[in-house]
Amino acid sequence: MTTTNHFAIAFALATASGTALSAQEASRFTFEIETEIGVDSVISSDDPTAEISDTFLTSEATLGFQITDTVSAFAGLTLESVLDATNDRAFEDVGLYIDSIGLSFDLGNSVVSVGKFAPAFGVAWDAAPGFYGTNFVEDYELSEALGASASFQLGAGVLTASLFYLDDSFLSRSLGTDRGRNTSSAGGVGNTGKLDNLALQYELEEGATTYSISASHLSASVGDVQDQNGLAFGIVHAARDDLELIAEIAAFDGFGGADDRATYSTIGAAYTLNNWTLGASYTNRDVRSSGSDHLASLGADYTFANDITVSSGLGYAEESGVDSTLLGVSVIIPIGG
Repeated sequence: MTTTNHFAIAFALATASGTALSAQEASRFTFEIETEIGVDSVISSDDPTAEISDTFLTSEATLGFQITDTVSAFAGLTLESVLDATNDRAFEDVGLYIDSIGLSFDLGNSVVSVGKFAPAFGVAWDAAPGFYGTNFVEDYELSEALGASASFQLGAGVLTASLFYLDDSFLSRSLGTDRGRNTSSAGGVGNTGKLDNLALQYELEEGATTYSISASHLSASVGDVQDQNGLAFGIVHAARDDLELIAEIAAFDGFGGADDRATYSTIGAAYTLNNWTLGASYTNRDVRSSGSDHLASLGADYTFANDITVSSGLGYAEESGVDSTLLGVSVIIPIGG
């Protein structure tokens, strides 16, 4: 299937879903679609082969259906380039895959979900501001796991516990460009095919500040020498109505299943002025076996009255002694919600 066809199908699906489901706002269906079209470029680097420009399309759909008063179904679909760019490309290597699907049970004082989901661990991989703010901390994001998760009130906060393993079913493949099926024999911590991985996250909101503490245990798989254990501490603080601050530190022993240790330290700020949001963040990634890497990110977003956002950013990264400058711009189009 050609790139043009991928783009046309994605656009048609998003438009059709928005038209059909908008008439059912009061029904048991919920949906949200966010499509981002942009360019991500390494404009200069000590390694000339890393100077790549990637014109991309990413579309994420979140769907829900209330089956009964206590049981609901959920699903998430992602359309994006499923292979890493190795040279300049435009809307290439695009695949569609199911990133989450399952059932949730509202038990009154708790919510239990089973199926494919993203276990809760850390907040910076999602909340770090700036166009490139999440680039490093996405290393420890947990996603596309099979298992069960439960959230319940504990004191003044909410505790979420997840038992899982990385998806090795047919759902790990993608349509269009096939990223291949994951198997536990491929190795990698957490990719065990057994419910022997655990993530815990406790979030406490006190006034303008939200605190989070997370722990994870990812069991060794094929080729690993030990389990990976992680801890993360995060703070998101609304200093004013127009200023939000974030800080998180995450530390790992047995990093990547090796006899290694890693620490990620992130700070950031986002300032809102009318329709503008200005963001900045800095992350230090310190891995015992490879040394210290640095990433600084700046971003400027403008949101129109129809909620369409134009986003732009500048990044500076130092990885393994290689300095690179990043430049990106995109348009983000939300539907539903």
